[in-house]
Formats: sequence, C-alpha cells, structure tokens
Amino acid sequence: MAALHPRDGHAAQQANHDIYKASSVADIQATLQHLNRQEASVTARLNTLIASQEGLSRELGRLDLLRAHLGSQVVNTRAISNGMLSDAAATANRISTAVKRLDNEQSNVKATLEVVEQVAELKACVLGVTGSMGAPQDWETAASYLSRASAIPADVVNGSFAEENVPTAEVPDPPRVTLENAAESLCGLFLREFEKAAKDGDGGGVTRFFKLFPLIGRSDVGLDAYGRYVCHGVSSRARANLNPAGGAQAKDGFFYANALTKLFEHIAQIVGGHEPLVERHYGAGQMGKVIERLQMEADVQGGIILDTWRDERNIDRKLTDIKSYAFSFLVQSFLPAPPGGTPRSASPARRDGLPRASEDEGVDMKEVDSLLGETAVMLGRWSLYTRFLASKTAPLEPELLPGQEEPPLTMPEFLATSNLAKKVTGSLLEPFNIMTTFFFRRSVEKAFQLDEAPTGLTLNPNKPLGSSPPFVTSAVDDVMYIVNQVLQRALATSQRGVVSSVVPTIGRVLGSDFVGMIQRKMRDDVYPKAAIAGALPPEDKIIAFTVLLNNLDVATDYIKRIVASHAGTSPADANSVASPTTTAPPAPPAHQLSDLFPFGHDATFVANALKTMEHGIEAKTSELIADGTSVAFHQVLKPRIRPILADAFRDIDYALPADILAQYAAQLETADAPDNPAGEAANAADDAVRRRFERAWGALTRPLKRILTPRNFDRLLAAGVAYLARALEKRIWACYGRVSELGAVRLERDVAGVVGAAVALGGRYALRDAFARCTQLVLVAGMEDEEWDEVEREAQEGVLGAQGGVVWVVDRAERQRARAIVRGRGAGA
Repeated sequence: MAALHPRDGHAAQQANHDIYKASSVADIQATLQHLNRQEASVTARLNTLIASQEGLSRELGRLDLLRAHLGSQVVNTRAISNGMLSDAAATANRISTAVKRLDNEQSNVKATLEVVEQVAELKACVLGVTGSMGAPQDWETAASYLSRASAIPADVVNGSFAEENVPTAEVPDPPRVTLENAAESLCGLFLREFEKAAKDGDGGGVTRFFKLFPLIGRSDVGLDAYGRYVCHGVSSRARANLNPAGGAQAKDGFFYANALTKLFEHIAQIVGGHEPLVERHYGAGQMGKVIERLQMEADVQGGIILDTWRDERNIDRKLTDIKSYAFSFLVQSFLPAPPGGTPRSASPARRDGLPRASEDEGVDMKEVDSLLGETAVMLGRWSLYTRFLASKTAPLEPELLPGQEEPPLTMPEFLATSNLAKKVTGSLLEPFNIMTTFFFRRSVEKAFQLDEAPTGLTLNPNKPLGSSPPFVTSAVDDVMYIVNQVLQRALATSQRGVVSSVVPTIGRVLGSDFVGMIQRKMRDDVYPKAAIAGALPPEDKIIAFTVLLNNLDVATDYIKRIVASHAGTSPADANSVASPTTTAPPAPPAHQLSDLFPFGHDATFVANALKTMEHGIEAKTSELIADGTSVAFHQVLKPRIRPILADAFRDIDYALPADILAQYAAQLETADAPDNPAGEAANAADDAVRRRFERAWGALTRPLKRILTPRNFDRLLAAGVAYLARALEKRIWACYGRVSELGAVRLERDVAGVVGAAVALGGRYALRDAFARCTQLVLVAGMEDEEWDEVEREAQEGVLGAQGGVVWVVDRAERQRARAIVRGRGAGA
C-alpha cells in the first residue's frame, strides 16, 4: 500500500471524529473520547497561563510604585528649576553682559590711549626733526626721528586727530607734509655729502652718510649711490691694471689673465668687506642690489679686458690658421700605400714623393699652448667669480629636494644673462675649445712623427734586453702625457661647456687617430707574415707587432688611471697617473668634481663624460688587441704548436708488450733507490715527452713573454693553450687501440707533463681548464676495472655532475670510447 502523507492522515482523522458523520455507537464514543482529550489539553494550557499571571501582576505593581516615586521627583525638580535656578541664570546673564560691555570700553580706552601716545610720539618726532635740522644741524638725530616716525601707522599720521594736535605755530603744516619735506631735504643733503666724501676719499664720511639713508626711508637712493661709488673704484683700478708701467713688454705672458683676476678679486673684496655693513643697516639680502650694480661695471671693464686680449693676441688670426691646418701627416698616413713598399710612418719622406712640410706648417704650437694656458686661467677665474656671487645672492631659505643636505648652487639670472657672460662664451670658451682640439690632435700627429721604438729587443732568450718594460713606442708616453695635461687644463676651467666639448674630442681623436695609426701600422707595416709557409715571420716584424700590441694595452691602462685620478674615484692613484715608464711626470692630486663644478648636476655630467670617454677608448683598443692577439697566435704560435707536439711524442710507444711489463715494473720499484743508474735511466725515459715539450714550448713562448705586457701575454697564451689542448686531444684519440695497460699509465703521465709545462709560464691555474677533456680522457683510459665499473654504475643510476669525485666534461659515450683506447678493451666494456 502506498504511504499516506501526514496531512492526509490528519484530515482522515478529523473526518472520522465528526459527530455529524457518525454512523454507529462506536463512532460516537470515539468522537466523545477525542473531544475529552482536546478539553483536557485546553484546560492545562489555561491553568498554565493563569499561574504565570501572578508574576506579571507583581512586576506591574512594582512599575506603578516606581512611577509614583518618579512623579514626585519630577515635581521637586520643576520646583527647584522655577524657584532657585531661574534667579541664578538671570544674574549670570546680567553679569556676562556687563563684563562684555566693560571689555569693550576698556579696549576702546586702550585704543584711544594708543592713538594719543602715537600722536604724541608723532608730534615729538616732527618737532625733533625740525629742531635737529635747524641751527644744530644734527643729521643723525634728525634721521633717527624720521626713523621713529616711520614706525607710526599711516592712518594715525594722516588722521584728523593728528592734523589738529600736531601742527604748532613753528611747524604749521600737517605732519605728513612736514615729514616728507624733511625726508626729501635730508636725502638731498646726505647724497651731496656722500658724493663729496667719496670724491675726497673720506671713507669715514662715506660710511657715515651711507648708514643714514635707510633711516629716512631712502634705501634705494643709498644703495644706488653706494653702487656708483664702488663702481668708480672698480673702474679706476681696472684702468690702472690695463696700463702697466712697463708698456707692451709687461703685457706678455699671463698679463690679461692677471688683469681679469684682479678685477674679480677687487669686486669680491668689496662684496665680502662691505656686506656686513649693508646687511646690518639695510637689511638681509640687500647686498644683492649692490652686486647687480657691480656686475654692470664688471661687464664693461671685463669686456674691455677680453676685447683687448683678443686683439693683442691675434686670436681671430690664430683661429683662422688653426681651422685651415690640414694635418697632412695623419691624412697621408691613412692613404693606401704606393707601389714599391711602405715607408716608415716617422720617415721624413712623404708617400707622394714630395718633401714633407714643416712640422707646424705656420701654426706655432708653443704660442697655442701659451694661449690655452692663459685662456684656461681666465675661465677658471670666471668660474670662481660666478661661484662667489652665486653664494652671496643665494635665497635666504632655499628649498631642499628629498635626500639633499645642502641646496644646489644655481647661477643668478643677472649673472647668466650679463654681457660679460656672453663675452666669456664668445671670446674665451669657444676659442678655447677650438684651440684645444687642434692642440691635442696636432700633438698626436707630432708624437707619431717623432715616434721611436724601444731599442735592444730580441727574441733570443740568451741575450739581454736593451730597454726597460713595458716595451712601447715613445708615442704612447707623449700622447698620454698630453691627454693628462689637456684634461687637467679643461677641468681646471670648471666650465661645463669646456668639458662637453674637450672630453668627447679627446675620445674621438684617440679612437680615430691614435688607435687608427697603430692599427694601420699593424696592418701595413709590421704584419708578422712568414716568407715561407710553415716558418716563423721575421724577428723584426714579430717584435714590432708585439710592441704595437703593448702600445694599446698600456694606453688603455693610462686612460683608466687618468680618468680615475680626475674623477676622484681612485684617490690612491691620484699621484701615480704617469705611465709605468719614467718619461711622463705624475699628475697633481685630483680635486673633487663637486668642488670644481658646484652648479646643479654639473659634477655628475662631468663624471659621466669621463667614464663615457674611457669606455669608448677601451672598447676600440680591446677590439684591436683581440684582433692583434689573434694575428700573433695564427702567425707565430699556431704554426709551431703541432710540430712541437709531434716532436715531444716522437718515438714514444705506448703499446708495450707483455714480456717488457715485468722488467719495466722492476725498474720502477728500484727507481727511487740511491745511486741507481738503471732507475735514473728509467725515469729519464719516462719523462722524455715532458722535457722535450717544455724545452720547445719555452723556446717559443718565453721570448714573447719577455716583450709583451702581462695582460697581452696572458691573452696570447690563452689562445695558444686552447689550440694546444685541441691538438693534444686529437693525438690522444689517434692512439685508439694502440695503448697497453702500462702504456695508459705512461700516456696519462706524459699528458700531465705537457699540461704542466704549458701552463707554467702563465702562472694561472685557470689555464688548466682548457686541458680538462685531455686529462679526463687519459684518466678513463688508465682506470682499473673496479673504478670504471663504479663510474658506469653511477652513470646508469643517473648521478650527474661530479661522479666518483670528478666533474666530467666528457659525456658517457666519449668516456666509453676513451676506455677503448687501451688495447683489448671494448667500447662497451
């Protein structure tokens, strides 16, 4: 049967208990029983509800009692508020109103008293000014009265109360008119007395009346008069400096640089000496107005000095000659060589067959050098002058950027746009850059014209060398000396415009002319090519080529130390900038770039410019050194490596028969016994490969090591060792199947001897890495069966990298093949 839903059952039960649907006595009785049960349930619920009403009634009664008490409290509170507090509140309101009224009356009285006091002070000042300007003529007292009157508010001075009470019979005018007239009168008087004292050279009188202008409210007039006074002194001093007693002879050397220096020093003395007086009497920052007035005079006097210098030194003519200079030697050196051979680069004969022109071709290098020195001094003095004025006119409360401890120094606008600044740029900075470019390139050209190679060099290890290392030509020392001098002079100007032109020019000339000339010589003049295939090139070519390689290496080291010295990154090398040779003098101690270039981010710009030049030159020299090392390896080392290796292994048999094994073992057992000729012979025979190779390898590499710089020799030796390792590996593979077990031991010993002899000259353990494959091949070939089984088991288990304590550089297939080098061992054994 299907189960019925509960609702269906209840509905059926209700239908069964309906008295009206009863059809029998049993139905009626069942219905009555159901009704009795319902009545009992309802009765129980009603009893429970009636029992709970007792607690509710008690709580309601308690609430009624609390309401009664609260009502009484409310009545009492209202009585207190309406009776006692209302009177107190009214009293407090009356007191507060009275206090406010009293405060207003008191403030009005104070304001009135203050106005009365100010009017009384104004009247005293008016009468004091008038009295002091009368018969006593006490100008300081009159000025002090005007200064006191200036502290009185203008609304009081111009007010009706003052106009009614201040005028007297002696001074009938309103106080404002009286004070203005007195100030104008005193201003004219002070100005006349100031100019008179200045004309008479009375310093005390100048100071006396200069201090009075701020008291009468005429600070601008006083500063303007003082500016004219100091400018007159600057002008007189500058004219005297430009007209020396010695006439034209006194204007030689650094005369105009000294004249400009004296001008700047005079202005600096005026500013430094008179600034306290101006700041004390005129207020903080007021010296800036005097400085601007002084700069206008400096524009005039400095412009006269620079124009005279330009005319007297014939700067325009020099620049024309410099721009027309053809650099014929450098240009001809890079032209294709004519038929019939290439003459020496320093030869006086020209490649076109015509006689060479004079060295300077109309441009006097000594005169250019002198002009550069004088110009550098003037630019340096201008930099110091601008730095001094910038510090004196800096804002009183500058804004600091995050992370800054001190505010950056900025060029004042009046100084940056001054006529003297424009004159310095046009008459000093631009000619300096042009002459520096010419001077440096001409010095490089002359260095190669006078280039001399080191003498007494030979590849014979038994002969001593006639020079001291490093073996470079004279052009390296000469050019690097000029590089240091030019950089030092450029940085001494403290001009960003000079550095931005000179430093890239040095890098460009070194990269194109200096490195280019060496490259041309290495390619055309001294290329080490053998006359006969398989033979070594001529000795003079090898020596000359290696010396040029040394030129590049030493020049790169020069540049690094020069830049480190001037950039301040290596203070320890500041006094050792010279070449390892003794021909170039050391550079002076380096200054901090931040001291030489204080404006903005100029110091960072200069440091980056120096590093950029260094990296550019190093990139070019490194590329050429790599090419030259490759040439030296292919032309000098490579042709001899295979013959040396073949001769070392000559007549060496690693396939020793079994009957000799016992005899050779016996010889080895007694080899270490004293006075054993048989043992010594056995050791000598066993060490033949190493001794042959060491003798031949040393004869090949030691002469080169004596001449090359350590870095260049390391580069050449690394290339030779790499090739030797490949050749040795091929020889090991060539012994495949022709080595006995005892021969494997000898082969391993011979390979170790070759490796040791090959890397002995380099002194670097890293060179042994090139022979890693060779040593591991002979190691595998000579392993005992148990060791080989252990290696194979580790390889099968997937243990990579260091297997059995060895970092393998040969793979498993190569190890298995190397195992078969020994006769009788299969490749898969």
